Amino acid sequence: MTPEELLKLAKEARTHAYVPYSGFSVGAALLCKDGKVYQGCNIENAAYGPTICGERTAFFKAVYDGERDFEAIAVVGGKAGQEPSGLFPPCGVCRQVMREFCDLDFKLYMGKENDGYEVRTLGEMLPLSFSNADMKE
Repeated sequence: MTPEELLKLAKEARTHAYVPYSGFSVGAALLCKDGKVYQGCNIENAAYGPTICGERTAFFKAVYDGERDFEAIAVVGGKAGQEPSGLFPPCGVCRQVMREFCDLDFKLYMGKENDGYEVRTLGEMLPLSFSNADMKE
């Protein structure tokens, strides 16, 4: 799957976001190494703490289904009802969830305006990370 195809799925996922408080919608598309794709969106809550990001929604759906091998994720965000604007990097909590399941060469495609995107590895996005390997030492 190309980065552009994955970003298109992230944009589609974004239309499902529930964002009555921030008005900021996020979509994610997580590519498994076997070719399956899991989509996720952000879902807000009036208490704020129970709110979940689109990236974690996609990961948790995949993990529930037994997936453990991931290749890349595409993420897009912006004001609800508008095209993505600017670069949208995942939050720190989402990066840590990615690190639980992904190697440092895992790819993050971050969409921006005019169907553009930037790509980074998880190692670039989360330097000096803490992972399950650290629990074994």
